[in-house]
Amino acid sequence: MIHIDFAKETDKDFWYSLDKHLPESEFLKKVRDRQGYVLFENNTPVGILRYNMFWDNIPFCTMLYIENTYQKKGYGRALMQHWENDMRKCGYGMVLVSTRVDEEAQHFYRKIGYVDCGCLIIDIPGDEQPAELFMAKQL
Repeated sequence: MIHIDFAKETDKDFWYSLDKHLPESEFLKKVRDRQGYVLFENNTPVGILRYNMFWDNIPFCTMLYIENTYQKKGYGRALMQHWENDMRKCGYGMVLVSTRVDEEAQHFYRKIGYVDCGCLIIDIPGDEQPAELFMAKQL
């Protein structure tokens, strides 16, 4: 049985087992502002989602991660649906996600209704990376 809760400070160790990019000060903001979720299977944490506000008015999922052994079992879809429902209840009409073009996540997002809406190319020496694909979904 799954349940999804807002992230709490007590989730910190689990959170950082999956998310290697978020500074601790930002984790504390996610907890405070309720911009992070933890998905549990039988009270065991198995996935996370965090978001922020793009242009201060569009919910933008910046991280969705399900532990490897739990992937491809519907947990990512459940976490995204939960977040989308919360955003709909808050009155938002659309949401955004992004993923690098060399990652498989773009196929998952398309399956759950997201459409490509642009990309970001960073080619500054020392900070180069594959293009970041942005995707949108109307709620």
